[in-house]
Amino acid sequence: MKLNLTVDEVLSTTRAVRRRLDVTRPVPRALLEECLELALQAPNGANRNEWRWIIADDPELVAKLAAEYKAAMGVYQGSRTGAAALTDDVPGGDRIATSAYALADKLHQMPAILIPLMAGRPESKSLAEQSPMWGSILQAVWSFFLALRERGLGSVWTTVASRREKQIAELLGIPHDRYTQVGMFPIAYTVGTDFKKVYRKPVSEVLSYNGF
Repeated sequence: MKLNLTVDEVLSTTRAVRRRLDVTRPVPRALLEECLELALQAPNGANRNEWRWIIADDPELVAKLAAEYKAAMGVYQGSRTGAAALTDDVPGGDRIATSAYALADKLHQMPAILIPLMAGRPESKSLAEQSPMWGSILQAVWSFFLALRERGLGSVWTTVASRREKQIAELLGIPHDRYTQVGMFPIAYTVGTDFKKVYRKPVSEVLSYNGF
């Protein structure tokens, strides 16, 4: 069921959802494919369509991916002050850090996890070479998030799993020398759909015209 949000509402209320991901409700594959069909309409370099998308929905595989995610976060050996430091001076930063660990604690229960892949490896490439690589998939991932939002589902942009990229590649059979994992994105229905705008710096602080 669609929420019938306006375009502005979808753009301004698509949040990073961690605690409010409902792990008790299965997500139909048909719905995931519907969202991906929309995401694939995003522009990509020379319209080459070199991306690949993996959705893990087998519970055993999801649990293994969650274990790699936890290992990447250092949940077992690290302190939680490290994550908190990343959000110093950000309004609500303490809640962000706490919810990040809450996600790690229940990631193994997620109905599905998305791993987008971009073609090629960025190592040793120049900015001019890397830019079209990242620029050919990131907007498609965000379009996927927007499509999820309109359908009452949510996710969160996570990249910490890149620390375990080789291990995850082995789990999923990804040719590590030919593809780069963009992130690991849990997918679930959200508990409620009443998401709001959040703190952002005002445009006046981040925008300039005709120069820095």
